[in-house]
Amino acid sequence: MTAIKHALQRDIFTPNDERLLSIVNVCKAGKKKKNCFLCATVTTERPVQVKVVKVKKSDKGDFYKRQIAWALRDLAVVDAKDAVKENPEFDLHFEKIYKWVASSTAEKNAFISCIWKLNQRYLRKKIDFVNVSAQLLEESVPSGENQSVTGGDEEAVDEYQELNAREEQDIEIMMEGCEYAISNAEAFAEKLSRELQVLDGANIQSIMASEKQVTILMQLLDEALKEVDQIELKLSSYEEMLQSVKEQMDQISESNHLIHLSNTNNVKLLSEIEFLVNHMDLAKGHIKALQEGDLASSRGIEACTNAADALLQCMNVALRPGHDMLLAVKQQQQRFSDLREHFARRLASHLNNVFVQQGHDQSSTLAQHSVELTLPNHHPFHRDLLRYAKLMEWLKSTDYGKYEGLTKNYMDYLSRLYEREIKDFFEVAKIKMTGTTKESKKFGLHGSSGKLTGSTSSLNKLSVQSSGNRRSQSSSLLDMGNMSASDLDVADRTKFDKIFEQVLSELEPLCLAEQDFISKFFKLQQHQSMSGTMTEAEDLDGGALSRQHNSGTLLPVSSEKDMIRQMMIKIFRCIEPELNNLIALGDKIDSFNSLYMLVKMSHHVWTAQNVDPASFLSTTLGNVLVTVKRNFDKCISNQIRQMEEVKISKKSKVGILPFVVEFEEFAGLAESIFKNAERRGDLDKAYTKLIRGVFINVEKVANESQKTPRDVVMMENFHHIFATLSRLKISCLEAEKKEAKQKYTDHLQSYVIYSLGQPLEKLNHFFEGVEARVAQGIREEEVSYQLAFNKQELRKVIREYPGKEVKKGLDNLYKKVDKHLCEEENLLQVVWHSMQDEFIRQYKHFEGLIARCYPGSGVTMEFTIQDILDYCSSIAQSH
Repeated sequence: MTAIKHALQRDIFTPNDERLLSIVNVCKAGKKKKNCFLCATVTTERPVQVKVVKVKKSDKGDFYKRQIAWALRDLAVVDAKDAVKENPEFDLHFEKIYKWVASSTAEKNAFISCIWKLNQRYLRKKIDFVNVSAQLLEESVPSGENQSVTGGDEEAVDEYQELNAREEQDIEIMMEGCEYAISNAEAFAEKLSRELQVLDGANIQSIMASEKQVTILMQLLDEALKEVDQIELKLSSYEEMLQSVKEQMDQISESNHLIHLSNTNNVKLLSEIEFLVNHMDLAKGHIKALQEGDLASSRGIEACTNAADALLQCMNVALRPGHDMLLAVKQQQQRFSDLREHFARRLASHLNNVFVQQGHDQSSTLAQHSVELTLPNHHPFHRDLLRYAKLMEWLKSTDYGKYEGLTKNYMDYLSRLYEREIKDFFEVAKIKMTGTTKESKKFGLHGSSGKLTGSTSSLNKLSVQSSGNRRSQSSSLLDMGNMSASDLDVADRTKFDKIFEQVLSELEPLCLAEQDFISKFFKLQQHQSMSGTMTEAEDLDGGALSRQHNSGTLLPVSSEKDMIRQMMIKIFRCIEPELNNLIALGDKIDSFNSLYMLVKMSHHVWTAQNVDPASFLSTTLGNVLVTVKRNFDKCISNQIRQMEEVKISKKSKVGILPFVVEFEEFAGLAESIFKNAERRGDLDKAYTKLIRGVFINVEKVANESQKTPRDVVMMENFHHIFATLSRLKISCLEAEKKEAKQKYTDHLQSYVIYSLGQPLEKLNHFFEGVEARVAQGIREEEVSYQLAFNKQELRKVIREYPGKEVKKGLDNLYKKVDKHLCEEENLLQVVWHSMQDEFIRQYKHFEGLIARCYPGSGVTMEFTIQDILDYCSSIAQSH
């Protein structure tokens, strides 16, 4: 290790003016054993720099190279891993942690000891020595003569001082003058001693020669001290004289400071007074307007508005620190508070009177609207009140209690006024819907003292029965219970549609105008949040505004938008029940009115939601739309239930079932009403339910029919359904249209085959036997040799069916079919033509068998296809 140390010192550290003090042979922990050396070095030049250098043997030769160096001042922690047991591992914490394994514990301890010494001598910084034996550190402390070799080397380095250039030059000159100094040191030393004695003597003589000059110098110093004393006396007198002047100047300066301070205070005081006067002085004209201003005239309202704004500015001025301590400011603030209270009371009282007067004025105009289906116009009242909008905003910001009281009073007065107007308006609408006064009594309406009132209980008991026979006496077999679609004239339904549309058209602008007025008059559209100004738990009657839901729970007000909606709910609380009553009346008059109401209500809801989805009008119409939709679904359900309850007569033929015609009328009416409607999907769902009910119940009636064959009932009714769907072209029922056509075709064929039967019965049995023999394996041309099926037997059977008998049989068949079919659907000729085709098909089949099984026999039928065509045509014309 010593040889390596000297080699490293020579090759690596000496060229860099460094001394190697300690060395340890290490390798990195946990990796392949690549050995290197950690060296502790110091520089030979001052200031001394201490480093830890990593030296590694080169891969290309046997020489060593410097790989990386760390300054000792960057070392934070030395971790020896174990202070008790011998462990060659240790960590050095520089900018990151370096883990090492020494070749021996002794080398590790010696290196750590050297690091500790260098830190104590040169750095004195806080390096943490972790898991290092205390004995090792104590032994490392240098004391007196017991210093380690390393410590001695360091002291030697510190005591050694090199000669500078001048010292080297002087020594060389001296050595040149005494060439023998090297060969004879004693002679050189004696010479130097003699020269030193000569120099000492010269120094003594020089000192003795300068004694006289020292004496003269001392005398001069004494004279100078005397002069200094005289100058000090004069300066003292001057100082005394200047002291009095200084005192006078201090007094003058203090007086000037006080004058400047007084002026500054006066300027500041004037500024504060001007601020208070400019910002807290209310003009006499404003005070008079607040105390006595006319709140009825436009000029007076404008003056009061300006005065209220000025008062609010004076009250809201941002006072500077200390202003609120001034008595005048307190008195002025109290005066402003009194003015505000007085004017707020005057304004609230005046507006309450205006609200009351409005109720009386509007009541006087109700009579002229009682006979017309129009609502009174509130625009003049809104226009007059909007003049007070700025004053309401002032009241809202200065006295929210009175503002809230006015809001509550407005809702109370206007809700009663609107309730009277709206109820009378709906009574007129009910009268117009039911026709004359006499007819209105039939539906539960009556007049009392010139004022219309409605009887809700009588509306609930209302029952409208069918008033006419739609087609023929067979239609009376179906007991429909409620009014059918064709029992009312189209003009009556059109009138109902116009009245309902007019009702909605009158209500919509009324609500929108009132909502716009509330927003502008009560200043509720500017801010979304009103937190801190309202108590969420109070209701409309107790203080702050909140909505009372149908369940009785109180909904808190979270925004001014909610407040507008809740005010509208309180003011127009009667609209929704009145609309529901009107809808109930229309539904009782004619259940098909629900179609008109669904379309009209859907359109108005869609329009309202486009304007404001959360508005009162949108919410109210949406709730009523739910009722209308429920009535529409009920109408559909009732029609299906009536189909299921159908009863047929056992003595007369069925014909076209009434509910099939009902569906035709319903579909025609619905298509005309729902043209370009928003809720087409509801109608399509109703169509699907109704057509399924029609299909099921047609089959049910056909199965129960005793007088009319099942196939006739199915054929006629599905033909009617197919014709209806083809004419109306309802896209959602395309599949049902195809199904109806298929059912009609199938049952027509089935009826023709069943009714026609076997017109040539014996001949048919004969040829069935022939086909059986062929099926058993007998060739067709050999069948004539069978005893039971020879030519004589064939001729015998054919002679039994001359043309006269065939025509008679067809005539009886025509009469039978005519008896089965109804006149409305006009299918007799279609059925007769199908029977003619089927008969001809059977004739051709028999002729084919004769030609194949009896070739060359000359046997033929006694009538031809042309005879069949003539018979059928003649029979049809004769009937």
